[in-house]
Amino acid sequence: MVSRFGKQRNQVETRKGKRFQAFLLNLAFYPLMTLWIVAGILASPFCIAIWKLVTRWDMGRIVRHLISIHGYGLIVIVSPWVRFRGEGFEEIKRPCILVVNHLSFFDSYFMAALPFHDIIFAVGAWPFKMYWYTLFMRLASYLDVEQGDWNEVIRTANGSFAHQGVVLFFPEGHRSKTGALQPFYTGAFRLARETGVPIVPLCITGTDTLLPPGRFSLHPARVRLKALPPLDPADFPGNSGHVALRKEVRERMAHALKEMQGES
Repeated sequence: MVSRFGKQRNQVETRKGKRFQAFLLNLAFYPLMTLWIVAGILASPFCIAIWKLVTRWDMGRIVRHLISIHGYGLIVIVSPWVRFRGEGFEEIKRPCILVVNHLSFFDSYFMAALPFHDIIFAVGAWPFKMYWYTLFMRLASYLDVEQGDWNEVIRTANGSFAHQGVVLFFPEGHRSKTGALQPFYTGAFRLARETGVPIVPLCITGTDTLLPPGRFSLHPARVRLKALPPLDPADFPGNSGHVALRKEVRERMAHALKEMQGES
């Protein structure tokens, strides 16, 4: 039998090992992230020109593809310290509206793990104030659903849906500091009802361990991203259909997150 002293010693060694792994993660991530961002910004004009010549895509789709590559690069940087698991991606049939719970600044980067790149992010006003990203966000036709014009949101979304695109919302509006699912805003569900495009809930766990809200220190983590079955907005008729749709999506996500967190 292992003595109490032996167990305590093992626990101390485990904590030391975790702290050392966290130290290595931060030591590697921030310099490599800075290099990756700078290299991406400098290379972007050449990449845009090459993508345009080869693919003939419109500017928005090209920039969205480059943003996806940028996000995937950050996933690769942290991959020695992060166990990632994607599930249910076969549930995602495009066009669709994705709604994702929000735990960390890293959530958006893990969207690059999805098996497609043409994603328009619908966000609040503050991300457009990040000067190193604002130009790319506007070129990518990202949506300001806080201060933007709703008719413009509809127009941009319909343009994306016509080409099998995806619009993604974080319906909580901001990161959860406790890990609990917060109340949802109605934008994604109103868009689904007005366009007839299905909602696909996405549940993510572990990013709040990797990079908690309000912190700069990263920690090794297990990250899971799970797609749930889609919901057809036609199944929620009436003037308050978007409210019923919102409630149903939130309940399904809350149930799925409870199961996922219990397994982790």
